[in-house]
Amino acid sequence: MYAEERQQEILRRARTIGRVDVVTLSEEFAVTTETIRRDLTALERSGVLRRVHGGAIPVERLGFEPELAARDEVMIAEKECIAKAALAELPEDGAIIIDAGSTTGRLAQALPTDRELTVIVNSPPLATALATRANLTVIMLGGRVRGRTLATVDDWALRPLAELHVDVAFMAANGCSVAKGLTTPDPAEAAIKRAMVTAAQRCVLLADHTKFANTYLARFAALQEIDVVISDMGLDSGVAAELAAAGPEVIRA
Repeated sequence: MYAEERQQEILRRARTIGRVDVVTLSEEFAVTTETIRRDLTALERSGVLRRVHGGAIPVERLGFEPELAARDEVMIAEKECIAKAALAELPEDGAIIIDAGSTTGRLAQALPTDRELTVIVNSPPLATALATRANLTVIMLGGRVRGRTLATVDDWALRPLAELHVDVAFMAANGCSVAKGLTTPDPAEAAIKRAMVTAAQRCVLLADHTKFANTYLARFAALQEIDVVISDMGLDSGVAAELAAAGPEVIRA
């Protein structure tokens, strides 16, 4: 197993269980404790784990929200598969919302060049990347830019959304469950996401499998408000069945 693969598995276990132990990981992966400590250090530098005595805890459990750059460096293959599957949900023409996020950002990169679309974003990096595309009309929602997620929030972003109607909103979430719906740590960002859901005829959630093990402070949508959930093959089949029973179509890419 390559170091990156081992680190991805360590992160998955930490998010599922809530904590990982150096000695246990060393035994299970048949590597030295020094190797595991280097893995944990690398994951901590990426902003997704926090080292504690004898192991590590995912930053979500400590109340921290990983920065966008850190989230963009993990689950890369899974996010690309999710984005590819999401292309099937695009309208032939019309308007879409792409929410700020690392997985939704992969969708933005993959948008086809032969389809005329109006794309509404609340992410300055996404707006910059898409603005040069001749087949796209890009609308950037204003407002305060959150440094941690690079998403625009507050009233200047909310007011335009109240006047818009789009065919599909491609949403990101930090957490998702049948009981609590779609959640995110920041109430201001939750308000923008809620307005995006309201503005859309259809809503598609793009979320890797680790997002279905956590619940955060602010809920912005019930699962019944989502038409399609697209995750990766790491999503447990039982969890997928529970999600589907609550309403949305569930796709494991």
